[in-house]
Amino acid sequence: MIKKSFAGRSTGSGAGRGTGRGAGRGGGRNVRGKVFTLKKENEFGLPRKKVCRFCIENVKAIDYKDTKRLEKFINERGKMISRRATGACTKHQRGLGRAIKLTRYMALLPYVRT
Repeated sequence: MIKKSFAGRSTGSGAGRGTGRGAGRGGGRNVRGKVFTLKKENEFGLPRKKVCRFCIENVKAIDYKDTKRLEKFINERGKMISRRATGACTKHQRGLGRAIKLTRYMALLPYVRT
């Protein structure tokens, strides 16, 4: 049986902490190699944590008739914005999905924006 040691050896391009996924906090390189930085940072230089705005407002159930609020969670193509982008917790993101679908079904919001 032969054992190989991989200590100190790179396993391909981007194996270090300088590029690619997991490049460290505060930025890195995108697919084309351009350097980018995170825009929203707190006083320590770390990205700010998103907090669910429904939890802050103590909302128990999301109202499907409140189209002004629901429009904020739909992108320009009419798709629902992900939980990662909205900052909503799991419970309220599920409620958002149900409310948006019901609102579309009742023709209060369009399925596709033009």
